[in-house]
Amino acid sequence: MPFPIELIVDPFTLLALALVAFMAGFIDAIAGGGGLLTIPALLTAGLPPHLVLGTNKLCATFGSATASVTFYRRKLFDPRQWRNALIATGIGALLGAAVAHWLPAAWLNQFLPVVVFACGLYLLFSRTPPAPLTSDAPIARGRQWPQGFGLGFYDGVAGPGTGAFWTVSSLLLYPLDLLRASGVARSMNFVSNAAALSVFIFSGQVAWALGLSMGVALMLGAFLGARTAIRGGAKFIRPVFILVVLALTARLAWQHWFGMT
Repeated sequence: MPFPIELIVDPFTLLALALVAFMAGFIDAIAGGGGLLTIPALLTAGLPPHLVLGTNKLCATFGSATASVTFYRRKLFDPRQWRNALIATGIGALLGAAVAHWLPAAWLNQFLPVVVFACGLYLLFSRTPPAPLTSDAPIARGRQWPQGFGLGFYDGVAGPGTGAFWTVSSLLLYPLDLLRASGVARSMNFVSNAAALSVFIFSGQVAWALGLSMGVALMLGAFLGARTAIRGGAKFIRPVFILVVLALTARLAWQHWFGMT
């Protein structure tokens, strides 16, 4: 059943979801996976799945933009080295959002919780690769195309855990430390969020009042989270990453296996 429009702008609903968005922005800027908070929250609030995806993209764009600018200003991301990934990510996200728009709502209702849960399990049990011996090694350009297109497409279709997947895959594919890989992840996340958002806006699948209020809160959380990650480095990022995934995995298992909210 569609979520009644008058409840979408209810002050209590806005406040509760804005608090979730603030936490998601803080976590996403540090370790990725903010969508593992915001998408379940929007689904729990009762929004139809297409509106969930579009509204989540609106608020996520605020947060990823803030975090990516922070990493760029601290010289932890150089767009010239990642031109291929930026282009491929944008193309993939546009196509992914177009596919998501045409998927039946009943499929998305079943698909999104499973994706979120699977992402939580993967992020929990995956091992973060060690940092490289040098931070000055060249960045390969060719492998950026499949990486950017694949992750951009996934972010357009669903999105939960995309930032964390960017971090892990970048550590595996390039000579980066965890902090610089986080900078790449935040920047690519912004590109895919913005590209996918344009498709959802065109199709009218954005709850603007809710998305903007969550976006401002997520932006504040992302600003604090990015600065905290830069100060704390990998020793801070990794434990937060694990704790977040543990909590989210437990919550989703409780909700979707036992029918509890």
